[in-house]
Amino acid sequence: MRVNARLDGASGRKLAYLERQTGWSISEIVRKALDAYYSHFKSSKGEPRAVLERSGFIGCADGPRELSNTYKDHLPGLSNKHGHR
Repeated sequence: MRVNARLDGASGRKLAYLERQTGWSISEIVRKALDAYYSHFKSSKGEPRAVLERSGFIGCADGPRELSNTYKDHLPGLSNKHGHR
């Protein structure tokens, strides 16, 4: 497949830098970058925990460690409404 892309100045400079530093052709740099991005995307897809850990969401709050099992005890009125399940 042939690809034609327009790059802004900063991206063009990065590509030229990679070309000089690696000795790879632009096509090889694009292929390797695509492979790396694909591997990263594919490995994180289907792993919600990994995505949440990378985002910083997991562990961003303080609270009791057993909250997932005892949350009704911490929400007044909820256990009266639904009972203990």
